[in-house]
Amino acid sequence: MKTARTCIMTVLAICLAVSVIIGVRYVLHADDEIMPAGLPGSPRDGSHGDSINPTHVPAQNLNIQIAGLKVSVWRPRQPHQDRVPLVIFSHGFHGSSTQSTFLTQALAEEGYLVMAPNHADSLKGAFYKLFILPEVAFSLPDNWTDSTYRDRANDINRLIMALENDRQWSAQIDWANIALIGHSLGGYTTLGLAGAWPTWRQPRIRAVIALSPYVTPFVRNHTLSGLNIPVMYQGGTADSWLTTSWVRRPGGAYDQTPSPSYYVEFKRAGHFAWTDLTAGYHEEIRFYCLCFLNRYLKNQQSTCIDRGFPDVSDVRSK
Repeated sequence: MKTARTCIMTVLAICLAVSVIIGVRYVLHADDEIMPAGLPGSPRDGSHGDSINPTHVPAQNLNIQIAGLKVSVWRPRQPHQDRVPLVIFSHGFHGSSTQSTFLTQALAEEGYLVMAPNHADSLKGAFYKLFILPEVAFSLPDNWTDSTYRDRANDINRLIMALENDRQWSAQIDWANIALIGHSLGGYTTLGLAGAWPTWRQPRIRAVIALSPYVTPFVRNHTLSGLNIPVMYQGGTADSWLTTSWVRRPGGAYDQTPSPSYYVEFKRAGHFAWTDLTAGYHEEIRFYCLCFLNRYLKNQQSTCIDRGFPDVSDVRSK
């Protein structure tokens, strides 16, 4: 018992130390230039949005305030009359909307409208929150219920509703093709909205990517079997606390998730491989995310999801 307590305290101490590093980075790089929600044009460099192919071209980046949320936005450069798929990114605990720009920027360059709200636990512009503990300890998954971090689900629901009610934004979005991507606690958030918490289910969501997600409450409650949309999990061999213990293991999140579902595991990737802190796996992460989204949001049939890379230890699909 004492050994288990020591291990838990060690893990928490490591997480706190890493959170400090991340928090400093987010605060130092926080972008506070906010545009009104009703002005979704005008890239920050002052250039005009030319009518060009959105694939592999610079995205337009801005920040808006909508539905009471501060939201980072990455927009493809393309004619305004073309509707595009919407991807909403949910950051990790003590993360921020801009924690994974290597991915959000790439998605926009491939023709997706990407939005990332700052949840209440974000450190962006609020470094003092570093010392605020989780609503329920991550080490006590049996105490998590559909009320735990429901505010995160509410954030995304409010964002979707506000975009739908905003004439300018609504006209840019292909409302039949919306996906969620979440890292860590953001993965918990997106899976909950996909139906892992049945009371959270957001019917507009067509696909979910969960990056090193916190899934333990769902695995313990066997609620992932209720998912009815495509899901991709990504994890790393050095992320044993989450990936190997709860996503990949027999009877874990991947096994409990109905088809179509996917699992990609990166060799020696730790929990923050999906953030801008480390760049070792960014190319492969972008590749698999785009393969998945292009298949389910753009109807591009290909076998690229099953492709292997030297840094990939496991690729599964069903």
